[in-house]
Amino acid sequence: MKHVLIVEDVSETRIWLGEVARAAFPDCTATMADNLRAGRAAVDRFVFDLALIDLGLPDGNGLDLLSHLRQSGAPTLGVVTTVMADDANIVAALSRGASGYLLKEQPAERIVLQLTQLAEGVPALSPSIARRIMEHFRLTGPVSEETSKLTSREREVLALISRGLRNCDVAESLAVSESTIASHLKSIYRKLGISSRAEATWHATRMGLTPGDPGML
Repeated sequence: MKHVLIVEDVSETRIWLGEVARAAFPDCTATMADNLRAGRAAVDRFVFDLALIDLGLPDGNGLDLLSHLRQSGAPTLGVVTTVMADDANIVAALSRGASGYLLKEQPAERIVLQLTQLAEGVPALSPSIARRIMEHFRLTGPVSEETSKLTSREREVLALISRGLRNCDVAESLAVSESTIASHLKSIYRKLGISSRAEATWHATRMGLTPGDPGML
């Protein structure tokens, strides 16, 4: 890894991540960005080998930068570095092509090790994150046949919800009322046998749903 992009709004943490990156890859150069806009601009100007991306940025969510990287076709490995360990963000990051999900609460030495393993094709996952992923799939198993019962509109709503959008945002995106979205969600939850947005995000990822997919038209 020769060129590393670090997108982090807290200056002390940004410097710390730079030190971590150089410890993992001694010959690398680190480019710093303190918000989503600066991160996008850096990606548009240069092709990085690795991007360490925070989620809670002052002007948006780091998940959007993961999507931007994937859409650009760049070979950059995107790794989330965050304090957020909830299922919805984990699944959303992995579904957008993240090569890792690291919690910043870990010791620097552990993160260095996890980053160096990227070169061997090993995803950079904090142990607690890996356990959450394994536990979820142990409990849920294969995708239920009930997913095929979703209508095209319900699949579209599910895909948008998996991006972390609120009901009002989904309603605006689809040009329908918020009550219509609530009705669709109620039907989706019933058909999939779920009761939370985190579970909805898991199912959307396992079904391969992303907004704009032909299967949702």
